[in-house]
Amino acid sequence: MNKLDSLRELSVVVADTGDMASIKEFKPTDSTTNPTLILKASQLPAYKELVDEAISWGRKSAATPGAVTDRLAVNFGEALTKIVPGRVSTEVDADLSFDTAATVAKARALIADYKSRGVERERILIKIAATWEGAQAAAVLQREGVDCNLTLIFSLAQAIACADAKAFLISPFVGRIFDWHVKAGEGPFTSETDPGVLSVRQIYGYYKSYDIKTVVMGASFRNIGEIEALAGCDRLTISPQLLGELAKAEGALTRKLDARAVGAAPSKIDLDEKGFRWRLNEDAMATEKLSEGIRAFAADLSKLRKMAGERLAG
Repeated sequence: MNKLDSLRELSVVVADTGDMASIKEFKPTDSTTNPTLILKASQLPAYKELVDEAISWGRKSAATPGAVTDRLAVNFGEALTKIVPGRVSTEVDADLSFDTAATVAKARALIADYKSRGVERERILIKIAATWEGAQAAAVLQREGVDCNLTLIFSLAQAIACADAKAFLISPFVGRIFDWHVKAGEGPFTSETDPGVLSVRQIYGYYKSYDIKTVVMGASFRNIGEIEALAGCDRLTISPQLLGELAKAEGALTRKLDARAVGAAPSKIDLDEKGFRWRLNEDAMATEKLSEGIRAFAADLSKLRKMAGERLAG
């Protein structure tokens, strides 16, 4: 048995990519996308048809570059639903991360576009940055039957706000937490002392202790050691490179996270907006990485819009 097959027995494996060739190769259950991944994939010849369709649609409908990038995201998402048996995550614009009403409106529009293509909402997760406003938008959408993936999770406070919103799934970013601590001069770390791994374990333990149904999906891995240290987590979204490394590595993995054995329950935390913002403010790593992540996704979204605008004009 290779480690990827072993991992499948412990956690749901999700592909963190817009590259459909990789998804076909590794056969994950779900797939996640974001503006960065779509930007990279849209530059590959294999996906020229998806890009061309969005541009053609934009010209015929006199659409804005932003509407074209939405169309492109759904083009990729629709194609992915034909490959993976489970869910596909499609991200709301990062520059709406602090606007609850606009996030809800964009999510509804994305779901409507999928519906017009025969893709039901049960196949889609709307991906939203885990700001306070993002969590409130998720609460509205979940009540409407639209399942959400709250992304850029770096702290327990974010995870609790998302659980309170009854979000379907959260994505704690293991590797980016690790990066921050290394840059701060800390370490060296093993897989068992990796601060990103420990953060996910803390969130997982909190959720399972209080029977919170929100799915925990570890994300943003730097090496397969981090993945092995979270074997048993509800879901793990993994890049094609690391999926390949796992597939080539022989041996069975040991379950590291078990909902039936999370230890003593941590203290229950009740959060309102003021409490959320204070806890996030007191966590320098989470504050910096959340802001950095939103800026990076917004920058790549701007590049996509620029590309769409140039193509529309051409």
